[in-house]
Amino acid sequence: MTATATATDRGAARGGLANMAGSALAGGTGVAVTWIVARALGTEQAGAFFAATAAFVLVGGLAKLGTNTGLVYWPARLRATGQNRLLGACLRAGIPPVAVFSLALAVAMWTAAPWLARLTAGESPHVVAQHTAGLRVLAVFVPLQALTDVLLTVTRGYRRMRPTVLLDRVLRSGLQLAAVSAAGVAALWAAASLPIFALAWAAPYLPVAILAGFAARRAYTSGLDRGAPATRTERHRLRRDFWIFTAPRAVAAVAQLALQRVDVLLVAALGGLAPAAVYAVAGRFVVLIQFANQGLSQSVQPRLAEALSTGDHVAARRLYQMATGWLVLVTWPICLLVIAFAPHYLRLFGDGYAAGAPVVWVLAGAMLLATGCGMVDMVLAMAGRTSANLGNVLIALAVTIGLDVLLIPRWGALGAAIGLAGAMVVNNLLPLAQVHRGTGLHPFGAGTVTAASLATGCFGFVVVFPVAIVVTGPAYIAGAWLLRGRLMLGAFRRKS
Repeated sequence: MTATATATDRGAARGGLANMAGSALAGGTGVAVTWIVARALGTEQAGAFFAATAAFVLVGGLAKLGTNTGLVYWPARLRATGQNRLLGACLRAGIPPVAVFSLALAVAMWTAAPWLARLTAGESPHVVAQHTAGLRVLAVFVPLQALTDVLLTVTRGYRRMRPTVLLDRVLRSGLQLAAVSAAGVAALWAAASLPIFALAWAAPYLPVAILAGFAARRAYTSGLDRGAPATRTERHRLRRDFWIFTAPRAVAAVAQLALQRVDVLLVAALGGLAPAAVYAVAGRFVVLIQFANQGLSQSVQPRLAEALSTGDHVAARRLYQMATGWLVLVTWPICLLVIAFAPHYLRLFGDGYAAGAPVVWVLAGAMLLATGCGMVDMVLAMAGRTSANLGNVLIALAVTIGLDVLLIPRWGALGAAIGLAGAMVVNNLLPLAQVHRGTGLHPFGAGTVTAASLATGCFGFVVVFPVAIVVTGPAYIAGAWLLRGRLMLGAFRRKS
């Protein structure tokens, strides 16, 4: 017997569907950008490009100071508890510090660019100058990246998913693909330039940041409280509580990004730029799956925060299990297919990239576990356990760095894959135990088990590529339709 979808379920489903569709587009354009860069720049300069963008994402994550959680949790909590008058104070507590800190980090990244280039490209001295220039181009855009993400976070705090989908997933990724494609075409007639590719990749943050500002302002003005204004004492207390909650998440967010990006930098520094390029290309599917997870999480996050802030653990459990079932339904076929066909699709990026097949196998296995646990770190944070979340991420980061330092000099990209896989295991099983012990929540509902069984049965034993498309795909869709009750797919239908 299956539960009937509630209004909250339907809202999460529609927002999650739109976000996952946008994330699929962003992930697809990201793969296309990776292909263009790999083909146009060659392995050494491509490795430098991937190392530079990894540094850019890490610095931008640090600049956000954890507000990508705080600016969802607190607006949702304030609305759920009838304190709308404090929403303006909440935004003023979070946004200005990000603007100031991101400028300081941009200056630091510009200054440190020569040192970072020598660190990651030391074995390829002829690439250092272009690597330095690429890092400095990206440094200019750090404040725009940070503000774009924070302003879109504000709109999600008001349950508005459309700005994130349209501006970040569609517009930014589309502009990146167009600009990098133009740079790739230009490279056919002139020498490929890493700084030009860096500029093409980062420039779309400018128009998107401006449009995100308009979207955040529109969301804020629509929720203004026309009653009595907040007192100075209330604003001061909110600012204090906001940063008590957000500060641990600031460090955790950077550590989380480091889990996803520091391995590229370590492969470049310890193994060379060519292995770094192979690793970045082989692991690109992980980013696609993370996009799907992020797209669904961003829709569920404000609703889960509201349920936990009012003590409605029944609604929170239903949201968590339902969303995990959907995540498994979408991502497990991708993981199982890349395991089966890794050598074939890696050759599309160039002959030198097929050696990354073992990297794919290790990471795909770890992603099956990670997606099976659902958005467990976000559930822990929305339950107010940001300090525990920080501890988990730091432990996972220590695992990946320790394994990377030990294994990359011996095994190159495969050593980095083992390090990241170990971190994934730690960063999912630890919070899973903490969430279950603290709130009684877990992701293993009927939908999760059904989705995992269906995906494994359809895609776990495919060995011929056409079969996966012609036979297995339609069978999977038919199975999902027949099992739609257990998978709670009725939440995607509009209420009649």
